[in-house]
Amino acid sequence: MKKILLIVSFITLVNSSFSQSNNQKLVKDYYRAYEQKDWNLLKSILSPGFKFCSPVDDHISLETYHHRCWPNSQNTKRFDLEKVIMGKDDAFVTYNGYTNDGRVFRNTEYFKFKDGKIAENDCYFGPGVNFPNSGKK
Repeated sequence: MKKILLIVSFITLVNSSFSQSNNQKLVKDYYRAYEQKDWNLLKSILSPGFKFCSPVDDHISLETYHHRCWPNSQNTKRFDLEKVIMGKDDAFVTYNGYTNDGRVFRNTEYFKFKDGKIAENDCYFGPGVNFPNSGKK
């Protein structure tokens, strides 16, 4: 009986590690899609039921996100992920983003994962240039 419990515990640990590793890749791919202007990459890692929230967006759908938020990728040069805290089914990411014209913005995002995809993203705007563009110069 102890051997069976040990094997089940090991399998659970391996699955949990795989899930966390996969979720880390999803987070990195999320920002990489913006840097590379690759909507197909982003869409492939987002759940069909994906929801996005920010101070100006309340649980918008994937389609609305594509029309309202994705165009910002054209203004985005790169992201430096400063802090990534992974949970089993979620993650917090704080980053500095850089625009093509040299401005910096800083946000924290909270991701929820489900079935190997990003199901939700709550974005908390920080100082600097905020997206959608707040008009700051």
